[in-house]
This record gives sequence, structure tokens and C-alpha cells, in this order.
Amino acid sequence: MSTYGTGAPPDGRGPFLLGVRHHGPGSARAVRAALEQCAPAAVLIEGPPEADDLVPLAARDGMRPPVALLAHVQDDPGRAAFWPLAEFSPEWVAMRWALEHGVPVRFIDLPAAHTLAMTDEMHEVDETGEAGKAGKAGEAGELGEVGETGDEGERGVDRDRSGEADTGRGHGQGHGQRRGQEQAPAGETGRDADGVRVDPIRVLAEAAGYDDPERWWEDVVEHRAGTGAARPGRPDADALAPFAALAEAMGALRETYGDGGHDRDPVREAHMRLQLHVARREFGDAVAVVCGAWHVPALRRRTTVTADRRLLKGLPKVKTAVTWVPWTHRRLSRRSGYGAGIASPGWYGHLFSAPDRPVERWLTKVAGLLREEDYAVSSAHVIEAVRLAEGLATVRGRPLAGLTELDDAVRAVMGDGSDAPSTLIHDRLVVGEVLGEVPEDAPAVPLQRDLTRSQRTLRLKPEALERELELDLRKETDGGRSRLLYRLRLLGIPWGEPVHSRGSTGTFRETWRLRWEPELAVRVAEAGIWGTTVRAAATAKAASEASGAAALAEVTALAEHCLLAGLPDALPVVMRALSDRAALDADVGHLAQALPALVRSVRYGDVRGTDAGALREVALGLAERVFVGLPPACLGLDADAAAEMRDHLDATHRAVALLAQPPSGEDGGLRARWAGVLRAVSGREEVPGLIRGRAARLLLDDGELGADGAERLMGLALSPGTPPTDAAGWLEGFLGSGPGGDGGMLLVHDERLLALVDRWLTGVPDTAFTDVLPLLRRTFAEYESGVRRTLGELIRRGPVAPSPGPTGPATDAAPAPGFGPGLDRDRAAAVLPTLRLLLGIEQHGFDEEHPDAHNAVNRLTGALS
Repeated sequence: MSTYGTGAPPDGRGPFLLGVRHHGPGSARAVRAALEQCAPAAVLIEGPPEADDLVPLAARDGMRPPVALLAHVQDDPGRAAFWPLAEFSPEWVAMRWALEHGVPVRFIDLPAAHTLAMTDEMHEVDETGEAGKAGKAGEAGELGEVGETGDEGERGVDRDRSGEADTGRGHGQGHGQRRGQEQAPAGETGRDADGVRVDPIRVLAEAAGYDDPERWWEDVVEHRAGTGAARPGRPDADALAPFAALAEAMGALRETYGDGGHDRDPVREAHMRLQLHVARREFGDAVAVVCGAWHVPALRRRTTVTADRRLLKGLPKVKTAVTWVPWTHRRLSRRSGYGAGIASPGWYGHLFSAPDRPVERWLTKVAGLLREEDYAVSSAHVIEAVRLAEGLATVRGRPLAGLTELDDAVRAVMGDGSDAPSTLIHDRLVVGEVLGEVPEDAPAVPLQRDLTRSQRTLRLKPEALERELELDLRKETDGGRSRLLYRLRLLGIPWGEPVHSRGSTGTFRETWRLRWEPELAVRVAEAGIWGTTVRAAATAKAASEASGAAALAEVTALAEHCLLAGLPDALPVVMRALSDRAALDADVGHLAQALPALVRSVRYGDVRGTDAGALREVALGLAERVFVGLPPACLGLDADAAAEMRDHLDATHRAVALLAQPPSGEDGGLRARWAGVLRAVSGREEVPGLIRGRAARLLLDDGELGADGAERLMGLALSPGTPPTDAAGWLEGFLGSGPGGDGGMLLVHDERLLALVDRWLTGVPDTAFTDVLPLLRRTFAEYESGVRRTLGELIRRGPVAPSPGPTGPATDAAPAPGFGPGLDRDRAAAVLPTLRLLLGIEQHGFDEEHPDAHNAVNRLTGALS
């Protein structure tokens, strides 16, 4: 093969090796200018050859980047790889140019069939550490991602796993070194003396006097609006000049660092050379190759076809399927874990699409966003911010104001020194939440097509921006949306997550938090093994999970899910599994854990018009078994087991409250039997204080225990004979958060209980106080600040003993001390003259002549106090 020192041969006939950085607007503009000038007979792009037949879809009106090529193993869709493309990706620009000019396009990287097979063989994981199944994740190569989050796909010059820039290692898949292949000698591995992968871009940046390689690349390429474009008075060769300079730099780097420490590159580059050789035989030398700049020296290296075929011989292979899927700017971001990620996809998209004055247009977007968020931003702010950003760029020696200068200008001019606007701008504009689109006739598994039809019918469009969706289940469309989202969750496709509704707590209302992630396309393909429609697949998976469930709670949760998802065909299988496990499970904890989900199923069955009679019968039987087994199960528990049983007590209480509401309006004595269980638990000294206190609290909340009864139980629990830790546990159970709320308001409104707590607490011995303090702090920390403040004021005033009655010691026993202000005798005496006038009593001789009236006035005064 020929060898060229630059991106094109001296005679200008080709092949034209256009080394790029993936997802770079400067590289994209340069590629378009070079293609316009060279007019190649064919365009070769770094990517999986299986995608050649999908190239025409890129010209469809329904195709809107960002999108990605998705390749997955047919027998195991979870093993997959992505090749993302944005509007400003050089590969996308080259593909669209070729389609517009009728020029053939071919992908020349190593086939995905080999990439995914090699990933499985080498058991690699992606750079975020997520492997999914064994061997699912690995290198997808430079533009690609593997598994569900991607691996080391790059942007021509990009990052490897160590975070170093990986100078344009290419576009498609990274490929592993074959077993038995001879290792490169030391000094040719692309690693420094410590064995760390060298960052080629950092080397070039340091040679240019920069300490930040990204800033150097942006100043040299991305922020140069005229990169690669032929200008008046300049020869047409200007369009190839950037590629020649970059190819020369990469050649020098590869002479020094070899393959950069990426062992799969020799195999990939051998396949690229073979494909280039085939294309030159078919189309001649006028062939353009768009690939990572790092690969250009390898493609122009003089080698033989036999040697390259030898490198590819014996590679493992699997059957794969390839299609287009939507992508998002957020998933292009480096922060998402994508090895080829860029820090600012929204900003790069703006640089590529803005016809002129990018700084002014960007700050106009910023001002519009801030106005939407009620920031006071005017045109004067925009003008001043533009001046400041351009001034900063000039002072810092930059050809164009970058995000650093723009962020400084926005913070100073529009944000009054605050970072709050910067965070908003970064999320909404710098990164952005753009979701691409693909044509409906793009290849897809049947389940994906059914999901797309359902989304269109229910008017539920996937969006990259997280949003909340309120549903009214009484409406047909909203009911269908709810069932679809629950079915997808059952299939392991978490497009939506149910959240607590802030507007309504009724059973006819649901709130979902939706966000479509690109990797969900892999989940859809993986779930295709269960069926060709969402409903059929969810039914099959539910039946399979019911048969394999090991715990009773798993089956009850599955029954609830089937009702929510509207899967009546799966319910018989689930019900059989539920009955079998409920009959065999004697653990009260397991029964109490399973009961709430089962009762919710009965409730939601009524709401959604589902016949839940059979579920109700099972739930009632389960409740009766809990009633019988709960009291003995509460004996002899340690602290951790008592806390767990307390939670079971709360869950069972809520379940009984729901279950005791049948259509007839009669609970069949269910509440009364449950109250009897709580009384039995609250009165047994062998039961831990935490559980006894919670049982007493539940009785009080339900009106089954009066204030006097609660005071009596608290007095017994806090008596001197009770161990302090057990008494503190009783307080935690009684006053802690529960189904009826926290117990702080009980103490605020019932000062007798507060006095009991205060008297007990002040009497705790010093040796035991450190043991009960954590329990008390945990209890009182749950109260709202207003409740804690009120309790503090009551405690600070201290208990006030009631005043003696008018008859002195002969009166009835005084009530327990409280925390009220007590009797103010001066204020009470002020009303006595008015009372005497109303009663027609003279002041003199009052006590002797009218003793009964005197006593009446005193009693009235005491009552008023």
C-alpha cells in the first residue's frame, strides 16, 4: 500500500485520509470542506460494516441526531455496543455529504460480530465498572460504547479509561489483542516509564505551551470558525492543510509511543487497511477515509495484505443485529461515563450550527433561559456580557471566547456574582437534554415496534428531559399510560418511576417521573425474548417470576404488579403460587411483610375495575394467621429484631385499615380482632418496650385507648422498676413516627403525658442516662422544629402544682401536675367585684352572711383559671 506523509498524496488524487476528533465541530467543518474540495468517489468511515445497509436512513426526514448505531448479539441482546453520532460529529457530516452527492458510503472498522465476541472472550467491563452479564461490556472503540453505558469509544482524540486523551483512536470498536500475538517491545507500547498510558494530546499541548490539553485543542480546532475552509485568495489545498498537519503530528507521536497502550488497535487498523485496499480497487485512488486521527499513521503504513489478514485470522465471531436508536446530549457528555464523551455537547452543537457571531447568539440563548426562570435579564445585560467575554478572551489570548469566558461573564453580569445561573445554564444549554429521533421503518425487534405503536396511541412521547406526569386513572388514556409504564417496569425497562403525588392522595391519581435513556433500547431488545408485544412479554415474564419466586413477599408484590399492569392472564399463575407459599410459610415476619402488598392489590383491583375477590380471600386468611402468630412472635427479641417487628406491626396496621373496608361497609370484626391483638401485645411485660409502646400508640390513634388508659400504660412503662433502656424503648415506640404521624403533638396537647415523661427522665440514674440518650434523641429528632420548640417552652416553664381548693386539705385529690402557667390570683381577684355585682352581694359581711355564695365564687374563679 502507498505511504503518504500527510492526509493526501502529493498528486492530490487520493486516498484522502481525514483524521478527526469524534464529536468535534471544528473537525466536522473541516471534513465537509475537504469533501467539497476533493469530491471523492467513495467515503469510508470508521464504524461497524454491518451498518452499511442502514446508511440511507440517515437521509430520511425522520432521522434527527443525536442518534447511535446499536449492535447486539442476536441470541443475547444484553451484549451490545453503541456508536453515537451527533450533528457535529465528523462521521455524520461525511455520511450526509455522501448521501446528498450520491457517493457510496462504507464502514471499515472491525465488524461488530468480532467486537462483541472478543468482548465476551476477554471479559472486559466498561469504564464505569458496569458489566451487566459476564462479558457483556467491553471496549466498543472510539466512537462506540459497549454494554449499557459504553466504554472507550472516542472522538478521534479522546479519553481512555485512565482519563487521558486518546488521540483520535477512531470511531467504531476497540479490539483486543489476539491470544498468542507477540507483545510490542518496551518503548513501543504507548506507556511511560511507570506503565501509564501516555496522553498524546497533552504532549502536543505542552509542546505548544498549554497546561490544559482540552483548551489547546479548542483554541486550535474547535473555536476556529474557518477551519479547513478554502478562502478567497488562498489555494484550494487549504481544505486539506489541517489534516496534513494533524497527520504529521500523529505520526511523530506514534513513532514515540507505538499503539498508545491500546492493544486492540493493531487488529482494527489491519481490518481498515484491508477495506481501504478493497475500496481503491473498486473506486480508484479518489477515496476519502474519515477516521480517528490516531489511526492515520497506521493506515498509510506500508504493509502487505497477507500480513493484515494474518492478524485477523481466527478472530471469534457471533451473530449480530444492527439498527439506529435515538441518543441524547446528556449521554454524549463525559460525565455520563462515555469514554468518548465531551464536556459540552450543547455548546459544541451551538458552535457547529451558528452561522455567525456564536458568542452573541449563545448569550442570547442564556438570557432567554434565565428570563424563563424569572431572572431579571435585559438586552443591556447581554451586550455587557458579550463585551466582557470577548475582553477576557483577548486578555487570555484565545481566538474565541470559550465556555470559561462565557461562564465568567454570565456570573458577573447576569448572576450578580452567584453560581446559581451557571448551574442552570450548564444543565440546560452546555450539556442540554436533546433527544434524537429515528425513522419508524428502521430495523427493530417486534417488541420495540409494539412499544412505539403504544407510545403513539397513548400520546406518550419519549423525552430526554426528566418530567413528572400526573395520571387520572378514571380516564381511558391515562389508565392505558399507567398500565404501559407498569408493564415496562415488570420487563426491566424503567422508563418511568412512580412517585408520591403532591396534588392528591386518592387512589385514582398517580404521578410518574419519566426520562428516556438511550440504553433502554438494549433493555427492549433483551426483553424481546418474552414476547412480541409489551402485554404478552410482561405476562410471560410475570408467570415465570411467580414460578421461580422464593419468598412469599415476592409473590404478593408480583400480584400487585400484575393488577397495576393490567395482566389478567398472568394472575391465575401468580395466585396459585401465592396460595402454595402462603400455606407453607409459618414465619409471622414473612406473613406480615407480604400482607401490605396483597391488600394494596385488593384495593387497586377495585379502583381499576379488576375482580380481586380471590385476592381478598387470600388476604383475609393471611391477616388471621398474623393475628394468631404475632403475640408469641414478639417475645424474646433483641433490639434489631424488635425494630423489625415494629415495622411489621405498622405495616399490618395499615393493611388492616385498608382491608376492613369491603364494599358492604362492614369489616366483619377485623378491626376488633386486631385491637385485641394490640392490647395483648401492649400489656405483656415480656414483650420489648419498643413494641409495647407502638401497640399502645396504634390503639390510641384508632380510638381504642383513651387518654386515661394511655397515661396508665405510660405510667407503668416509666415506673422506677422498669429498666431505663426498656422504658426509653417504650417511649420510642409510643412517641416515634408511625402510621398516625409522630407523637410530638401528643405531648404538646396532653401535658399529663409530658409531665410523666419529664418526671421519668429527671429520675433516670446517671449510670443509665448515657444508654437511653441515643434512643431519646432518635425519637425527638423526628419531630418538626415547631413541635420541638413548643415542647422546649413547656419544659422550660416547668411543672406547676395545682392550687389547693377552697376547702383546704379536705378537698378531693389534686390532679397530676401539669406544665400550664397555673393560677394568677391577682388577675382572678380583679373579676371578683364584677361577680359580686352580678350576684347582688355586698362586700362587707360577705363571708359571714353568704358562705355558699363565697364558695361558689371561689370555685368559679378556680375554674376560670
